[in-house]
Amino acid sequence: MSQTCQTETLLSTSETTQINMISNEKTRDAELGLVDDAKVIAKQPEPSPMLKYVSLVLLALQNTLLILTMRYVRTQKGDMFMSTTAVVMSEAFKVLSSLGIILYQEGSFPKFVQHLVDNIIKQPMDCVKVSIPSIIYVLQNNLLYVAVSNLDAATYQVSYQLKILTTAVFSVFMLNKQISKLQWTSLVILFIGVSVVQLQPTESKQKAPPAVEQNPMLGFICVVISCCMSGFAGVYFEKILKGTKGSVWLRNVQLGGLGVVIGLITMEINDGTKVTEKGFFHGYHSIVWFVIFLQSFGGLCVAVVVKYADNILKGFATSAAIILSCIASIYFFDFTLTLQFSLGASLVMYSVYMYSKYPVGASPSTDGKVNIR
Repeated sequence: MSQTCQTETLLSTSETTQINMISNEKTRDAELGLVDDAKVIAKQPEPSPMLKYVSLVLLALQNTLLILTMRYVRTQKGDMFMSTTAVVMSEAFKVLSSLGIILYQEGSFPKFVQHLVDNIIKQPMDCVKVSIPSIIYVLQNNLLYVAVSNLDAATYQVSYQLKILTTAVFSVFMLNKQISKLQWTSLVILFIGVSVVQLQPTESKQKAPPAVEQNPMLGFICVVISCCMSGFAGVYFEKILKGTKGSVWLRNVQLGGLGVVIGLITMEINDGTKVTEKGFFHGYHSIVWFVIFLQSFGGLCVAVVVKYADNILKGFATSAAIILSCIASIYFFDFTLTLQFSLGASLVMYSVYMYSKYPVGASPSTDGKVNIR
């Protein structure tokens, strides 16, 4: 997810941004573990345990399904669809779904049109500000297709958790956020865990050669660049949104509309000749459309669902997604689970849990509970 892609994800970064905008600013900071969340959470009604665990399951499934299906459609034999066209379609569906929600909220078509005119046409500088993360999101989504084409699903899931590190670093430098010592420790453990996974011999990861040629180093480089983009775009978006009043759906229209334009430019540069010769929807089938659906609507669903899950449960969802990806990769992609991979993945899962549990002002106590100072 982010996401949905976002699936936070393929949790795309836009998914994280959508979650941030649904909650108020203080709740968002508390969920990220960047502020003392004891007082914030105390003011919020406690959701039922059933809703929490349903959220956990949905988050884990969304994160897992997106990566597994992306991996499948990018490594199958036969006609291969062009990933640049899939990114364009994903952005277009986000715009259409968000427009539909705004129309429903406004109650009539004239009010709907007036709302768009007032908040988009008459606010050109607002759109200019949004264009920067929009460009980054489109480039990031294209890079993620390259990454998942060259890395097995389990390795991708583990490596993509580096976005936690990049987001934390950009939050400190751009927003002056505070991160606890235990969180910094967890980020070091995260880096070590990803390094352990990536340093294992390439030939030990799969029992049989893949259907298409792969370059694991290229895949990992794309993941690292995507994580840096994810961290910067998310924090930049949060910064420019302070003092603005646009809803999450309006922001999706702005991001998606610009994303379609940027995506078409990217498509023309990379695959213009192929699209002209073979057509825009060359290689599309039901599973490709399912991937686009997960990218487009998965993030919107997660944005609504995630408010019922606390930060620790979201950490568990990430760990569950890694485990499910490993199991599915063994059965469907001939992935070999090595001791080195298991060690690295365990470190990553522990670091995610540790980062979620010990925000600023929290410390472990002797009885296993978290103390908030």
